[in-house]
Amino acid sequence: MSELTVVGVVGGPEAGGRTTTAVSAVLDGTGAKATLLELSETSHAEIVDAFSHADAVVLGSPIYRASHTASLKALLEATERGKWGEKTAPLQGKAAAIVLTGATGHHFLAQNDLRNVLASFFAVQVLSPGLYLDHGGYVDRNTLTDESTAIAHAHGAALADLTTAVRGSEALRNLGPVI
Repeated sequence: MSELTVVGVVGGPEAGGRTTTAVSAVLDGTGAKATLLELSETSHAEIVDAFSHADAVVLGSPIYRASHTASLKALLEATERGKWGEKTAPLQGKAAAIVLTGATGHHFLAQNDLRNVLASFFAVQVLSPGLYLDHGGYVDRNTLTDESTAIAHAHGAALADLTTAVRGSEALRNLGPVI
């Protein structure tokens, strides 16, 4: 098999910062050829194209109002899923990891909404549990604590294993969206 390719997308309103730091650490943990894209600097078309060429994706978002960002929602709404006349399904049959960040631990369950959209609507095999880091997981805005780094790397390694399993299973790759 060829080298795994993973694309990380950060759905924050500006480039850099805590979510980018966490997604980067997960990508580092995969050991794969990885690309990091900031939604604030990259078009939907470029990101959807990256999805179609990747074996796996990491979606990262800060939590605002108990949910992932509107910009990440807009990206997912702009991503076809091969239904109702759509010609592509760039996420179907892929593995994915979710990385969410917030000021406190109170919003960690926001992962469930994004996981459900990815798994049911797009037929993505989503790594569980997702990664949620609050401000306590950082030394500063661009540096994770040693413990958070280890956890992020573990998520990356698990995503690589899940991706290898999905790539090796025709049944998993061919599952389609629920409706």
